[in-house]
Amino acid sequence: MKNEACLRQLYSISYLPLRSQSMSPSDPSKPQQSSRATVVKLLLPSLLGIFIFFVPITLNGHTTIALDHMVTGARSLMGKGSGLYAMAMIIAGGLYPLLTGTWRENLTNSVFTGLKLIGIPVAGIALTGWGPDFLHTPDMLPFLFDKLVIPVGLIVPIGAIFLALLVSFGLLELIGVLVQPVMRPIWRTPGRSAIDAVASFVGSYSIGLLITNRVYIAGHYSAREAAIIATGFSTVSATFMIIVAKTLDLMSVWNTYFWLTLLITFVVTAITVRLPPLATMDDTSEGGEPVAEPGRRFVTAWRTGLDVAAKAPSLAASVALNFKEGLLMAISILPSIMSVGLAGLLVAKYTPLFDWVGWLFYPFVAIWGLEEARQLAQASAAGLAEMFLPALLMDDAGFVARFAAGVVSVSAVLFFSASIPCILSTRIPLSVGRIVIVWFIRVALSLLLAVPTAMIVNNIG
Repeated sequence: MKNEACLRQLYSISYLPLRSQSMSPSDPSKPQQSSRATVVKLLLPSLLGIFIFFVPITLNGHTTIALDHMVTGARSLMGKGSGLYAMAMIIAGGLYPLLTGTWRENLTNSVFTGLKLIGIPVAGIALTGWGPDFLHTPDMLPFLFDKLVIPVGLIVPIGAIFLALLVSFGLLELIGVLVQPVMRPIWRTPGRSAIDAVASFVGSYSIGLLITNRVYIAGHYSAREAAIIATGFSTVSATFMIIVAKTLDLMSVWNTYFWLTLLITFVVTAITVRLPPLATMDDTSEGGEPVAEPGRRFVTAWRTGLDVAAKAPSLAASVALNFKEGLLMAISILPSIMSVGLAGLLVAKYTPLFDWVGWLFYPFVAIWGLEEARQLAQASAAGLAEMFLPALLMDDAGFVARFAAGVVSVSAVLFFSASIPCILSTRIPLSVGRIVIVWFIRVALSLLLAVPTAMIVNNIG
């Protein structure tokens, strides 16, 4: 709480004009030196952060961002120890609410504390191989533990270390002013939310949510803005989109699939923000971005970035704060992924629940006359449990159904095996009920747009 108060104070003073910090005119060299130092303080960390989070590089034949290479390298160095590391994080995450007393704060915290505690023995079963055979099929505990828990457990703390480069030295505010004319009228979010969206896409939704939570705690996102970003921009990364495309045999049209999926995802978000429950959430915040005068947007953006850089804490202090928050988010997410994620996968595989829910989506597909409308609707419903399920269930379908399933897997954004526990681990005031309503709206709109889009792509050939 002390750190959060300090962070709010930092942001509240970050927009004071630099002129107020000017030295005495008797020593004209000092303002110039201070200005150069401030420019370096803005540019050097920001450029390094952009490189680490946003620039793909190729190592050993594998092309991805530097952060992903770091996580892969860390996991390789840890070897089998990565499983023990994940297990320790899960145990810490299960016990943390009990030790801090946060489990008593409200019903949601109490329920999820129970689920986190359940996640501890579930992780033990995954790590040791004990228990019933059906839990150890490749699409159950091995998928959750190896493909989700270990990578997320590494990328969130490691990413948090470098996150300070993006959010603490003025880049967020500079970019925010520049893209205000796009973000505010279309998605009703501040310009700085563009950073969250890009971080999710090139890195991980968990990194995007970490940024969103940081800025929300600081008072610079309203509850509605933070909820819009969490449920509309924090989608899976480009690297996971490749896995989806390979599963659905869409790599031959990769560029088409990639760009159309992004377009549909953000079109759906633009519609969703104008509908309940997001449209009715509280939209007050403690501070906002400065409004640029006509013709002076770049100057205002540059000045705003310099203002924040001038008031920023040291790199060591920023890294320490970000790493602490990343570690707390990681231990909160991981046990929930094991318990909630497993429950969702079991329901999807062994019960007809998602088949029944799928009928609610049937009209949004059938309106286009698709022969596989029922299968696509039911597969899309299963995405609530795990975003990869629609791809697994539709891998033998026709091109249009496969393409639409690939789009919905990404544009739905919300799923119980990972992204929903991530959101519930933040301070963003989104209940499970609200999240499920937003998910339903997103899937319905995604199907309504994805099916005719896939038909056009198919006809073009």
